Amino acid sequence: MTKLSEQLSEQHLTELKRQMKLYVQGTQEIIPSEELEAKLAKSLLENRPLKIKLGLDPSAPDVHLGHTVVLNKLKQFQDNGHIIQLLIGDFTGKIGDPTGKSIARKQLTDEEVKHNAKTYFEQFGKFLNMEKVELHYNSEWLSKLNFEEVIGLAGKITVARLMERDDFEERIAFGKPISLHEFFYPLMQGYDSVILENDIELGGTDQHFNVLMGRHFQEKFGKEKQVVMLMPLLEGLDGVEKMSKSKKNYIGIDESPQEMYGKSMSIPDELMLKYFNLVTNFCPEEIEDITAKLESGSLHPRDAKMRLSKTIVSMYHDEDAADKAEQEFIAVFQKGNIPEEMPKHHWSGENIVEIVQLLVTTGLFSSKSEAKRMIAGGGVRLNGEKVDDATLQVKIENGLIVQVGKRKFVEISVK
Repeated sequence: MTKLSEQLSEQHLTELKRQMKLYVQGTQEIIPSEELEAKLAKSLLENRPLKIKLGLDPSAPDVHLGHTVVLNKLKQFQDNGHIIQLLIGDFTGKIGDPTGKSIARKQLTDEEVKHNAKTYFEQFGKFLNMEKVELHYNSEWLSKLNFEEVIGLAGKITVARLMERDDFEERIAFGKPISLHEFFYPLMQGYDSVILENDIELGGTDQHFNVLMGRHFQEKFGKEKQVVMLMPLLEGLDGVEKMSKSKKNYIGIDESPQEMYGKSMSIPDELMLKYFNLVTNFCPEEIEDITAKLESGSLHPRDAKMRLSKTIVSMYHDEDAADKAEQEFIAVFQKGNIPEEMPKHHWSGENIVEIVQLLVTTGLFSSKSEAKRMIAGGGVRLNGEKVDDATLQVKIENGLIVQVGKRKFVEISVK
């Protein structure tokens, strides 16, 4: 316990312990944890909210469940009365964060940055009360620095410190070039924290080097150093790779309730508790209870996953949509029924067509070779009957139901 904590009343001490337990939940690393407790204690003593910063380089505007790990942590802070500072890197976004890149990133135009930032605002409104969020663009101060000031900023850090970045070391080891402007990305991100005077900065574990720059430069400029909270990266539905749309292992927050529920039910069992911790609004006590019941065997993993799936759907839609998605999942996947509602494809082609052409035309597959592989694997059905012949000639008629795997259905409507 810190010295400040010892000055708290019993009521404030209880609140301090509650908030600390909440913020530690699901967090990979807090640097340093004792400073977080001290900042929270000071906040309670002075009745002053803390400033929590999240920097965004708006190069990928489509938010999926993996992005919500940090956003859910921000919501916890906001719900406790703290100030959220969303920093849009409209200046740094033109340079591109070199994190994890073997080559320099493409620099974004002003139009691309503004478009991506607008999309972030719209999607972040699903998590945060945007009316109470401070929105900042780092071009407000970075674009105004003159060359002398830039040199002064560069003088506050050594080349050896910058070379500690794993991606820079790897690129040099493999003889790949590093442009000088890439060294300035972490400098500018650190200077953002000097200007915003934030108390805490959040980021993914892949942002370890960048967010520590905030502490470094705040100290160099005589400011109180921020606490760094690093959130783990969320594995996708494959259970291996980081959730990513490019890897097609993601759950999108704008997907239909049925698709979201079905995808959630395919989360590997060993990742269930991580998802409960990182992407739901369950409190620590609820997660502890689920964990204990799973370990004792009093809660079946299937039932736990159904609770997880229903929670995820209700967070981005509503309880009614979650109930309906669950009932449809039970009917389709556990009882083998056909869903009551499904996408319709308005057919305008030939009356008789080969099955692989039908699968491609309806958009269920992007190529005939993919369709043939699925047929060979027994994953295609017509009106509930398995198709095992890739040359099958299909008579097109109203109400024909084409099924691929367990979750994809299309009903044919003839014009």
